[in-house]
Amino acid sequence: MVITDKRIDGGKAFDWGRTSKEYAKYRDIYPEIFYQKIVDRGLCIKGQDVLDLGTGTGVLPRNMYRYGATWTGTDISPEQIEQAGQLAEAAGMNITFQAAATEDLDFPDESFDVITACQCFWYFDHKKVMPYLAKLLRSGGRLLILYMAWLPYEDEIAGASEELVLKYNPKWTGAGETKHPIWIPDVTYQYFDLADHEEYDVMVPFTRESWHGRMKACRGVGASLSEEELLKWEKEHKELLMEKAPEEFEVRHYAALAVLNKK
Repeated sequence: MVITDKRIDGGKAFDWGRTSKEYAKYRDIYPEIFYQKIVDRGLCIKGQDVLDLGTGTGVLPRNMYRYGATWTGTDISPEQIEQAGQLAEAAGMNITFQAAATEDLDFPDESFDVITACQCFWYFDHKKVMPYLAKLLRSGGRLLILYMAWLPYEDEIAGASEELVLKYNPKWTGAGETKHPIWIPDVTYQYFDLADHEEYDVMVPFTRESWHGRMKACRGVGASLSEEELLKWEKEHKELLMEKAPEEFEVRHYAALAVLNKK
């Protein structure tokens, strides 16, 4: 599904379906501490029904399946959902996946104990979505927003790769990340109270191949460049990595979470 949003990348169209295979292979990169911090807060565990918005290839529910929650994952991209279903089935996991935009979901009220949104919260129409999410949660329900990004000003390889993305996609709004709390629009506080947030540094291991694949799978590259642009970017990025990166290395990221309680 082609998406155009004037808030994102200067309105440049992108389609996650174009990069779903790379996403499935190269974007399952969250370190163990990312999941442990969720569990330590009593979230996404046995006895809870969890809805994962913008699930992509099901990275969050698949990695947290071992903790016993019952998971449903939704995503606007049918191709992403197809990959999520294949990966879950191959792992013997019983996870329900549905291809639909968050704005178009139609679950009964009070269906879930926890709703998660990982790497996707800023895409939503918040005025429409926030009251609906509150209705979907049971009494005492919680909304968990999650994020992780490389730090281009602190990591040489990340910075160089980012510069190359901007060469081909100069209005890409995914660039220039610094460590900060997750942005939460004001309308959210009509329905939720912020209970907890944390931001912390993580080092994420890569090979040249896996970092190249992770960069290709980002919105500013594989989801939006033309075929001709993508071929040129790939050639230049591989050359960049041969020059700047050893075969195995770590990239400095920060991770963040925000827990909101239903009013």
